[in-house]
Amino acid sequence: MASKLTELAIDCADPGALSRFWCAVLDYEVQLVEEDLITIGSPAVPEGRNRPGPLPPTLTFVYVPEAKTVKNRIHLDVNPTDRDQDDEVRRLIDLGARPADVGQGNDATWVVLVDPEDNEFCVLAGRHP
Repeated sequence: MASKLTELAIDCADPGALSRFWCAVLDYEVQLVEEDLITIGSPAVPEGRNRPGPLPPTLTFVYVPEAKTVKNRIHLDVNPTDRDQDDEVRRLIDLGARPADVGQGNDATWVVLVDPEDNEFCVLAGRHP
């Protein structure tokens, strides 16, 4: 058996603020709070090592003193589940995201945004897992 992707760790200046933003984006809930980190995840995922099949990964926001200085080498892609892409982009901007230009061009089918700590992420339109 292979490994499962279960968690993404994201360095940040304010784990509380960033975890609140991503909980609102993904409809996640806080699962763990420690001194310098907060983990969020889907409330629909059962606990335990033997859970079958793919699962949505948790996100762990870890405090680091260094500021972000360059474009991320890895980013999240999100898919709207109950609205179209334009409506989802407006919702995410209302939550604190901002549009970003990473050279995607005018013909891109995705929209690039940054979260409140300038981490890039994409809102997809046509790919639904």
